[in-house]
Amino acid sequence: MPEKRVGPDAFLPVIGARAGDLPSSMLVVGDPARARRVAEQFDDVTDVARNREYLTITGSYRGRHVGVISHGVGAAGAAVCFEELCRGGVEHLVRAGTAGGMQPHVGDGALVIATAAVRNEGVTSQLVPLGYPAGASVDKVIALRRAAAAAADRLVEEGVVLSSALFYPHDVLGGDLELWQRAGVVAVEMEAAALFVTAALHGVEAGAILAIDGNPLAEHDDDMSGYDPDREVVRDAVDAMIVVSLDALTAGD
Repeated sequence: MPEKRVGPDAFLPVIGARAGDLPSSMLVVGDPARARRVAEQFDDVTDVARNREYLTITGSYRGRHVGVISHGVGAAGAAVCFEELCRGGVEHLVRAGTAGGMQPHVGDGALVIATAAVRNEGVTSQLVPLGYPAGASVDKVIALRRAAAAAADRLVEEGVVLSSALFYPHDVLGGDLELWQRAGVVAVEMEAAALFVTAALHGVEAGAILAIDGNPLAEHDDDMSGYDPDREVVRDAVDAMIVVSLDALTAGD
């Protein structure tokens, strides 16, 4: 067991929860509103904690004690959340988030299962050298793949995602999305690399599934002025992603 694990009575100061109140399996999502949306799938819902952007809710799904926590936008704050969850004894983590498609065929409404992440998020380089891979747990990839097989009405893609520190591009340095597209990266988001590296350093299993809410390269929307995640096609994809992620998180029980 990693040395930094704490006892069940320990208080995790940033997420504001007691370690013993956390289930062993949790979803991590960016938006507190999405955490509420996930909790609609739970029985026996309990609000465990709310501090800053971190909303923690637990309940049961298919008879298993599970939870969800929001981590906000960007890897720095998310990494604090992931670290405290791992220290608190969580053993299984799945990120259910949104992302931009990077390949021409990965567009609105698609689901992407991340097999690994490019470490361009600015945080994990301070944890371990960049030669260390940010890989999803094999068992989580398989569980997500099996659960996503039921989402037959939409594209489900697997592959490497780009975890970027930058959301809105600027003209000074420009972006490098075209480079990563040529390298075969399938989607861009902000937190998966931090999750995979933090989890690996703690011996925790982690995976990620992402609902695509646009494709900046296909749309040639260089300044993201046309970005609109609040569309029916995205809402439907997020609903499908939530079910897939919960099914994968509880697979084998």
